[in-house]
Amino acid sequence: MKKALRIKLWEALTSVLPIAALVLLISFTPLAPLSWLERAVFFVSAVLLVVGIGLFNLGADLAMTPMGRHVGVGLTRSKKLALLVCVCFLMGVLITVAEPDLSVLAGQISSVVDPTLLIVTVGVGVGIFLALAIIRIVTHTDLTAMLLFFYMLLFAFAALLISSGGQAFLPLAFDSGGVTTGPITVPFIMALGIGIAQTLGGRNAGQNSFGLISLCSVGPVLAVLVLSLTAAGGVIDYPIPDYSVSANFSQAFWSLLGDTAWEVGKSLLLMILFFAVLQILMLHLPAQKLMQILAGLVFAFVGLVVFLVAVSVGFMPVGYHIGVTLSAYNSKVLLAFAFIVGMVVVLAEPAVHVLNQQVEEVTDGMVSRRQMLIALSVGVGVSIGLSILRLLLGFSLLYYMIPGYLLALGLSFFVPKIYTAIAFDSGGVASGPLTSSFILPMTIGACVSVRGADAVLDYAFGVVAMVAMTPLITIQALGFRSILSRTMRENAAIRKILSADDAQIIYFK
Repeated sequence: MKKALRIKLWEALTSVLPIAALVLLISFTPLAPLSWLERAVFFVSAVLLVVGIGLFNLGADLAMTPMGRHVGVGLTRSKKLALLVCVCFLMGVLITVAEPDLSVLAGQISSVVDPTLLIVTVGVGVGIFLALAIIRIVTHTDLTAMLLFFYMLLFAFAALLISSGGQAFLPLAFDSGGVTTGPITVPFIMALGIGIAQTLGGRNAGQNSFGLISLCSVGPVLAVLVLSLTAAGGVIDYPIPDYSVSANFSQAFWSLLGDTAWEVGKSLLLMILFFAVLQILMLHLPAQKLMQILAGLVFAFVGLVVFLVAVSVGFMPVGYHIGVTLSAYNSKVLLAFAFIVGMVVVLAEPAVHVLNQQVEEVTDGMVSRRQMLIALSVGVGVSIGLSILRLLLGFSLLYYMIPGYLLALGLSFFVPKIYTAIAFDSGGVASGPLTSSFILPMTIGACVSVRGADAVLDYAFGVVAMVAMTPLITIQALGFRSILSRTMRENAAIRKILSADDAQIIYFK
């Protein structure tokens, strides 16, 4: 256990070090100077971030991933499709309703949409699409066909929303897809899919292991778009939060620690209760395995609480400050910084490491963790750079979303299906809590400086949606490159054989 913890902490350190070093380096320049108090708070938060990510990743390995696999295997072996679908539907609803980020989203549009109605609707949307994802695995339905249908439906609702005068809701609706696939749900849902696919077997078991996160990310967007149609024409009230770091930040720290522990505890408790019922009725795991899962849940709880508190206390204020100062200094410098910080911030997302490890295991190394990290880093860097460019020039998010998803869906017809499934899962995973707690405040700060506080929902929001979209293209491009490389090698070998001198051919009698 100690050795595993040391490995996880070292991995967390190498993940957080680039973003921490980049921010501290720029804080000593005229580009975005920070006070010594802000630097101290950020440094402490970075240390806590390392501890939080290390503990969470260890907890995910010990608890959430085994829980998901055991639930998937146990429900599939029961050979009762109706039971499997109903349990997954309820699981999707309850876990989503308890997600802390969803409550924040609901509060932002509380003046035009009832928060409880929004939370329940989004939860039902995730539950329905998780059930559809399970049915897809059981029936071996093509993921590309399902994604193509639902994204066309999604853009049809977006067109209706624009025609009814509710285009201000679009960035918020697309951001909701990344918000609901949080660090608690991602390891569990991905492991659930792996357990079901491996139990059913078949030659496409590895490919069918992925795709649950991608479909679950569509449900919230559709749910918010449908609700927005009923509220179109209303005014969304979004007060700019207080991002300042005060001298009495320790009091705010302990208050936030209690609130965060309660929110994370609710999410984990629902998962534990569900697992306990299934353990009693059908799983019957040995006590030793249950103790390992319990220890992992403790690690995951402590790690996630520390992580969320660290990004809220240290990273949100610094992100907002950097956005304000860099946009006032030079827009080109802001664009360059956005691209660079996007490439390194994804390294510190806890669920990204869980995804990369599971991808490497399921594909038997065909898609390595290094390849995934490079593809995700480039994708997220480009997405944040493009988001800042949209903010500076002032155009609709749909100018990115429509061609971006058309390109992503188009690539799915030319790459191996497993790359498509991994890519669309990666979109929901990359847009994690650090993106919401550092990149979004930075974009809000830049928007307040360039366009004013009234334009925040129009131009600052949407960055999470961009982070969720670009990995779909970069990871499938990785698959497309592998196909081209293999084809070129085969063609070169054929040309070499055809051009060989007959005298070099050995004939056997």
